[in-house]
Amino acid sequence: MGEKYGKGHHAVLNRGEDNEMEIFGYRTEGCRKTLCIAGYVFSCGILPLVFYWRPAWDVWANCIPCTLREADVILLRTSDEFQIYSRKKVMWIYLSALDSSAGLTPDHPLIADEDCIINRAIMKPDLKVRCIQVQKIRYVWNNSEEHFQKVGCLEDGFTSAKIHLKFGSGLTREEQEIRRLICGPNAIDVEITPIWKLLIKEVLNPFYVFQLFSVCLWFSEDYKEYAVAIIIMSIISITLTVYDLREQSIKLHRLVESHNSILVTVCRRKEDIQEVESRHLVPGDLLSLSGNKMQLPCDAILIEGGCVVNESMLTGESIPVIKTALPKVGDTMPWKLHGQEDYKRHILFCGTEVIQTKSAGSGTVRAVVLQTGFNTAKGDLVRSILYPKPVNFRLYRDAVRFLLCLIGTATIGMIYTVCVYVLSGEPAEDVVKKALDVITIAVPPALPAALTTGIIYAQRRLKKNGIFCISPQRINICGQLNLVCFDKTGTLTKDGLDLWGVVPSDRNGFQEVHSFTSGSALPWGPLCGAMASCHSLIILDGTIQGDPLDVKMFEATKWEIEISGKDFHNRGVPTQAMIVKPNQASCQIPVGGMAILHQFPFSSALQRMSVIVQEMEGDQMVFMKGAPERVASFCQPDTVPSNFTSELQIYTTQGFRVIGLAYKRLEIYHHVTALTREKVESDLIFLGLLILENSLKEETKPVLEELTSAHIRTVMVTGDNLQTAVTVAKKSGMIAENTRVILIEANEASGSSPASVTWKLVEDRKCLGYRHQDSYINIGDDASQLRDEEGGFHFAMTGKSYQVISQHFSSLLPKILINATVFARMSPGQKSSLVEEFQKLDYFVGMCGDGANDCGALKMAHVGISLSEQEASVASPFTSKAPNIECVPRLIKEGRAALVTSFCMFKYMALYSMIQYIGVLLLYWKTNSLSNYQFLFQDLAITTLIGITMSLNGAYPKLVPYRPPGRLISPPLLLSVLLNVLFSLVMHMLGFILVRQQPWYSATDVFSACSLPKANISRTTASLIPGKVGPDNFMSYENTTIWFLGTLNCIIVALVFSKGKPFRQPIYTNYIFVFVLVIQMGVCLFLLFANIPGLYHRMDLICTPTSWRIYLVVMLAVNLILSLVVEEAIIENRALWLAIKRVFGYQSKSQYRKWQRAVANEPAWPPLNHTSYSDRPESARGVSYSNPVFESHEETS
Repeated sequence: MGEKYGKGHHAVLNRGEDNEMEIFGYRTEGCRKTLCIAGYVFSCGILPLVFYWRPAWDVWANCIPCTLREADVILLRTSDEFQIYSRKKVMWIYLSALDSSAGLTPDHPLIADEDCIINRAIMKPDLKVRCIQVQKIRYVWNNSEEHFQKVGCLEDGFTSAKIHLKFGSGLTREEQEIRRLICGPNAIDVEITPIWKLLIKEVLNPFYVFQLFSVCLWFSEDYKEYAVAIIIMSIISITLTVYDLREQSIKLHRLVESHNSILVTVCRRKEDIQEVESRHLVPGDLLSLSGNKMQLPCDAILIEGGCVVNESMLTGESIPVIKTALPKVGDTMPWKLHGQEDYKRHILFCGTEVIQTKSAGSGTVRAVVLQTGFNTAKGDLVRSILYPKPVNFRLYRDAVRFLLCLIGTATIGMIYTVCVYVLSGEPAEDVVKKALDVITIAVPPALPAALTTGIIYAQRRLKKNGIFCISPQRINICGQLNLVCFDKTGTLTKDGLDLWGVVPSDRNGFQEVHSFTSGSALPWGPLCGAMASCHSLIILDGTIQGDPLDVKMFEATKWEIEISGKDFHNRGVPTQAMIVKPNQASCQIPVGGMAILHQFPFSSALQRMSVIVQEMEGDQMVFMKGAPERVASFCQPDTVPSNFTSELQIYTTQGFRVIGLAYKRLEIYHHVTALTREKVESDLIFLGLLILENSLKEETKPVLEELTSAHIRTVMVTGDNLQTAVTVAKKSGMIAENTRVILIEANEASGSSPASVTWKLVEDRKCLGYRHQDSYINIGDDASQLRDEEGGFHFAMTGKSYQVISQHFSSLLPKILINATVFARMSPGQKSSLVEEFQKLDYFVGMCGDGANDCGALKMAHVGISLSEQEASVASPFTSKAPNIECVPRLIKEGRAALVTSFCMFKYMALYSMIQYIGVLLLYWKTNSLSNYQFLFQDLAITTLIGITMSLNGAYPKLVPYRPPGRLISPPLLLSVLLNVLFSLVMHMLGFILVRQQPWYSATDVFSACSLPKANISRTTASLIPGKVGPDNFMSYENTTIWFLGTLNCIIVALVFSKGKPFRQPIYTNYIFVFVLVIQMGVCLFLLFANIPGLYHRMDLICTPTSWRIYLVVMLAVNLILSLVVEEAIIENRALWLAIKRVFGYQSKSQYRKWQRAVANEPAWPPLNHTSYSDRPESARGVSYSNPVFESHEETS
């Protein structure tokens, strides 16, 4: 299909999203359809099989291009590098199917309202809708805009006010019916795939089709035993695969089935509320939430009241999350962009659990259904399991290329076979069979399966170590990781925070530290009020729950929390309000408590939270806590101490976590719903700093040292303070003691000043105490020492600086990233963007995190590792039950072992097929071949057992400072295969030629070499090939020689290729494999030297002199020695290959290597004490990256 599309023929679906696709319109054409049906018949089913494998060919053959409006078939193509095609049939939905359709006309108000995509999709006057279903999502044809558009969700363009106005009273029965018919049921239906479907899909795999072709060929040649053995093996393999797929299907079905049968309360316009099954919900429905715990069956926007939700299903964190109602503001901005606050604070995600509700106003908690079915957050995660993104790894592309090379080799062998047998006057039928037989010998059907055995064993070992994997193909990619990003809090450092102290502040500056270790309570004042009330804690089952930081802060005040009851009366305080009050022992505190009237919850993007409280019988107050720099920016300048920066650095340089606190009194009484966040968070009074200790986990430093010694880069990506992050990086060993840190500060353009970026060298002075130190930052004058050695300096920056550099200094970004180690104050979107930028530099990037703000980066990375208690987190391919980073090196070790195992199996399978190929072609020269039992012995007793046990070597316990090759088509690997093929070829040809020159050799008398009683051996063999009779069908000296050489060579090759150190454990630790090799070698040598007539007859072997048998052993021994020497002295000699690279001037083509070389040649880099200015216009914008589930419009300043 050409790249030039007719008008209206081509469009893009889900533009800018992860599942972006191109779509093309086609119309079925009668003549083409008839010709294709004829082709199906005359090709004996081969053509439909090809069309099954290539859906695009099916569409191009049966249909003609047309506009999307006229199309009855849609061809889809993914927009990624894989460009995978699929076809979909256009379906019709008829509104006449509705029970209430009698009164529906094109002019009906429900249909005439063009404000809704659903109504724009209805074709008038027929009242029908065109749609397609792609990966469980329904798309309808928008008649006004002429493109397919997703349904099952509310439009993003609605304003907050419009959502309240249009959906605040619920939908009518007619609206619900129309929406339900067009959007489909609110169900995440994952049907248990029938066994027959799984069976057909597996059998139609090209691998098994090739097996079927091979088996049919073998049966036609009367190779019954071998064909039956292959059939049995294939049946076992298919059965196991189908069983695993069926079990996965059942598990996924059970995971989501409860979602579809939840009873919910729905408010209908002009009608009373009623209970309905959740599958009947539609976008726009109004839910009424009771105080009982319930699972959310859809995504919904909270419009009245508040909720506390457990989102662990999505994020892996069991911390309760507070949800607030969408404000009813009258601006024209879409509701997701109406204010600074993260819009997800108003969304109740499907699959999460509502654990508490807090009514307001009318006394009910109400939410508008936002998305249903597979459009929801849970639905999107289930779809990511059902339709995983293909893994782009060179190993698999190279395997396909090598298979094509083997097919080319088989073609040469076929030509040779045809020539030999035609010249020998053989019947045409035999010529065809023998020629086709070469394909089954040269192309090992088990090669694709062999490449996955290492992955299967590695996955089992990982599971034993508490690491669970939902994407096994990524295990091999783990072996290529050379950069790992880590979150800080909860990942590198302990989850629990210890409250060290608080530093009060007034207009005269900071006061003496109040330490909580002494046990003395903080005296009453605004600072104590802030600690007691500025949090998002809840009471659940009689216990205080929430963020660990909030819990520690509140417990330090020794106050209590309770919920106001119906008998509670205080001006302005609603019932069910959160009340914080001093305990009975604190009688000296002059206030009776405070009621928390409203919360502006914490957001990692905004880096702060605020609350509005009311003192009992007193004033209303506002408290704020958050990142000290952010809190200070909202305070009156004269209330922020002049030494704020240096005081903050005193604690952050010690690795403390520092929280800023501020407050103000509201002069007049306000109704909290009338106050916006912008109005509340202004003109605050700075109160001081809360100091918390966040110590490293015991495992952190040894793991980072292990990764560093293995030349794997480690990077910290955190939402915490920059100085704290730098200190933790130094304490953990991420930044070595003898290296320097350069702070990069970038500022947005303001007024006439362009965007700028400044480099400052940080010097770490010895800490004398916690107070009265010199400033932490000292600008160095000489940076020449930084260039003495690679990695002599590290860059550190904040998320704000990263954003500015990405937008205005994109040419500098790669140069910065190759030495950047610490990224602080990073929002979730910036974390994802950073991972993507590292990938653009050709790094294989791992991401290890534990929180919701890491989900985007975990999915974006080549290898995402979630530290979660759940067995399988859908947020990342790998989940570790152990909450520490020890899983990272273990995963890399197993990945390297699996990768090397794949290479070993690849080399072995290639050599095994080439050994058989050479032997058979030599025998074809004499119009002879191997017998069925000889093939059977080689393929089952030797190769199959080796294939099963060769991959059992575990990972080597030490990480070496280099990675295994990531490609099959690499010089060392290809040279290894070619040299061993050459050795085998020479050995086989020597054996073939020398045996014919022996004095006892006879082409007609196969018993001329031994004096065995001829009566013991039949001088004829059973006819194994139709039409072929005679005593020398298989039994010949050439056959016996070639078979012994080939069989023993297969064992030798397995021994030579079974790599141990440095990526796998030594071969002697694989006891089963060693035992198998010993038994196989013993059996083969027994066959070689034992003169057992009955056994020789069954194996179609003949007796040879003992001297000739010794010659065979000598040839095999020489081959073994040569192979071992070549493997150890050349193939595995890393120093030799590095020397060859230097001699030929080879340089890595990876982008990060190119930038490292470029930077090394710049004596002025990095430009210390220098400020660069952007010449790009202020309107320039960088690329944004988002996760479809946890997408957010974040403030990055």
